[in-house]
Amino acid sequence: MEISQKKKKKKSSWVINNQLSCKNVDLLTNQYPNFNITPYSSYKLHISHKQNINILKNKAMEHSLIILLFTVLVLLTTTPGTLSQPSPAVAPTPPGPTNVTKILEKAGQFTVFIRLLKSTGVANQLYGQLKNSDNGITIFAPSDSSFSGLKAGTLNSLTDEQQVELIQFHVIPSYVSSSNFQTISNPLRTQAGDSADGHFPLNVTTSGNTVNITTGVTNTTVSGNVYSDGQLAVYQVDKVLLPQQVFDPRPPAPAPAPSVSKSKKKKEDSDSSGDDTPADASFASRNVGSLRDAVSFCFMSALLGWFYL
Repeated sequence: MEISQKKKKKKSSWVINNQLSCKNVDLLTNQYPNFNITPYSSYKLHISHKQNINILKNKAMEHSLIILLFTVLVLLTTTPGTLSQPSPAVAPTPPGPTNVTKILEKAGQFTVFIRLLKSTGVANQLYGQLKNSDNGITIFAPSDSSFSGLKAGTLNSLTDEQQVELIQFHVIPSYVSSSNFQTISNPLRTQAGDSADGHFPLNVTTSGNTVNITTGVTNTTVSGNVYSDGQLAVYQVDKVLLPQQVFDPRPPAPAPAPSVSKSKKKKEDSDSSGDDTPADASFASRNVGSLRDAVSFCFMSALLGWFYL
C-alpha cells in the first residue's frame, strides 16, 4: 500500500490513493498508532499526526489564556475602584527633639559631662523639655579638662542629690543666644532652683566679646559656642560651675530676738493688777472691822450711861 503526503493550509494530512475499503480503518489504526485515521470518502482516508494536533491544542490554549489575562488587566485599569486609585502619600514624620548627648559626643571632649548627664537622669529631663516646651534650653558644658581641674574625689564625695543639683546648675531653662548675654538679668535661674545668694546664684557679665560667669565659688568664661539652633544653645566653659549651696553652704541666719507684743504686755499688766486685788481687799476689810468696833463701843457706853441715870 502506497501512502502519499499532502500539505494543506500548513496542516499534516495523508491521503491513500487506492481503493482501500474503510472497513480496514481499524487495521491501519493499529498499524499506525501515532496517526489519526478517519474516513475521507468511500475510497479515501484522512490521516493526521497526533503530535501536531496536541501542539495546536496547546497553542490554542496558550492564546486563550493570554487573551483572558489581557482582558482582566484592561478591566482592572479602566474600572474605577480602590485598585486603580493611587495610594495617598504618607506624610513625613516630624523630626524629634534635639539629642543633647549626641551633640556633645559629636563635639568631643565632653565625656565626663555626658556620663553625668546620663547617670543623674538630667539627659532625659532635657529631652522631655525640648519635646514639650517652646522655651528652649541653654547649657554650659564643662570640658573633660575642666573636671580634671577639680580636687581629687570631689565628685565621689557628693551625694546623688548633690550630683543632680551640680549638673542642673549648668542648665538654664530658656534659650539664650550669644548676643543676649549683654542684656540678660542677673542672677540667672538654673534648673537647680533658687537663685538667691547662698543657694544657686549664677551671674553672667560681658566685657567686649568675653562672657564671664561667676557662681560665688567659681569664676570662669565661655570659651566656645558648641551648638545653637534657636531652641538649644550649648556653650563650652573652662571650669565646672560649682554652686554655693553644695560647695560653700552658708550658715543659717540667727533667729531674731523675740519682741514683747502689746497684747502680751497688757496681759502682764492685768496679771499684776489682779495680784494686788487681794491685798487691797484685806486692807479694806480691816478698816471696816475697826469702824464697826468703834461704833459698838460708843453704843455700849451710851447705854450704860442711860441706865445709871
